[in-house]
Amino acid sequence: MAQKQNKLASGKITASTQRYLDIAEIRDDTVIMKDGTLRAVLLVSSLNFSLKSEDEQNAIIFSYVSFLNNLEYPLQIVIQSREFKIDAYLEDLEKKHLEQTNELLRMQTAEYLSYIRELISLGKIMNKRFYVVVAYNPLSNKEKSFFSRTLETLKPVTFIRLKEQKFQSRREALAARAGKIIGGLTSMGLQVAMLDTQSLIELLYNTYNPDTSPNQALVDVQKLMGH
Repeated sequence: MAQKQNKLASGKITASTQRYLDIAEIRDDTVIMKDGTLRAVLLVSSLNFSLKSEDEQNAIIFSYVSFLNNLEYPLQIVIQSREFKIDAYLEDLEKKHLEQTNELLRMQTAEYLSYIRELISLGKIMNKRFYVVVAYNPLSNKEKSFFSRTLETLKPVTFIRLKEQKFQSRREALAARAGKIIGGLTSMGLQVAMLDTQSLIELLYNTYNPDTSPNQALVDVQKLMGH
């Protein structure tokens, strides 16, 4: 009985976690979900609202309200917090400190190093990143008939690949949505960048492998594809 349980436990551990993910494929700067819907991911800068003047704060609030009122589809906002690894930065500072020929600069570098190490000893330094996930669902395309849209969705990506023409048309619709979102966010003074294929793969890899990802760099996707 114990032997049988060990086999079952071992089967659970060796089973691939990929089948539990909703993601089917990442290509052309787009995440394709198993249900046939698409995702684009935007990296958005932060904004120190409290340091703005009252007029600037009111302008930002007005832009944000306008941005929300113009939304015709749901968005997902993701805030990712990770411990900031600065070991390499400290090593570089230590090297510059030892190589410094100017005595005054050597002392200042040493004091700065001491300050950073003391700061780290008080607590972890966290790095926050902000993402906006834009979705496109074929069922939300009102230009097609209900019957046509339903037929498309009944063929998920798990069973067949999206035909190139169909995928590109859906990707263009997603890009149009992402463009509107980028315009709305930049009107608030935020900087926005749409993640490409390599960045999407790295984001998902780091998200699902937070412990191993800092020590294992990913190969460039263009090299894997032979470009």
